[in-house]
Amino acid sequence: MMFFETYKSELIASVLLLIMLLIIRAISIALISKLGKKSGINDARIHLIHRYATVTLFLIGLLIETFIFGAQLKDLALLFSSVFAVIGIALFAIWSILSNITSGVIMFFSFPYKVGDKILIHDKDFPIEGIIEDIRAFHLHLRLDNGDLVTYPNNLMLQKAVTLVEKDAIDEGSDAI
Repeated sequence: MMFFETYKSELIASVLLLIMLLIIRAISIALISKLGKKSGINDARIHLIHRYATVTLFLIGLLIETFIFGAQLKDLALLFSSVFAVIGIALFAIWSILSNITSGVIMFFSFPYKVGDKILIHDKDFPIEGIIEDIRAFHLHLRLDNGDLVTYPNNLMLQKAVTLVEKDAIDEGSDAI
């Protein structure tokens, strides 16, 4: 009981923060869903971006919560610099994975092609023409005309020139899938 009396104002601020973050989360999920449906993006990708938004809001909430309970900026600066040094070394080792995740988020908001479109990727060594079967966090699945499934990294999709060969190729009666 003594705990509640001692930290009454902090607990009230924490509850208000939680309510505010839940409202922001609901609004952001609604906006992401609306944008995804309007753009014709499949539900799996929409849910993936929902998870990214939720984790981001959770981390922001944790940061604000530390200030509510009295952490000083200089203490947090020391903690974050140490944590970011360790994370930076670890992330440098897996930069390709992070690049693909970041590309997946960018593709969610600005990728002009969708599942079912037939595209041609202009790679000078190995050009690929296929139907987009799925767009995931790390890669896309392309179904070639011969039936082979190619997994293509998202970061390369943003680096290579891509041509739309046929819009909604799956719906046109293609038996590639």
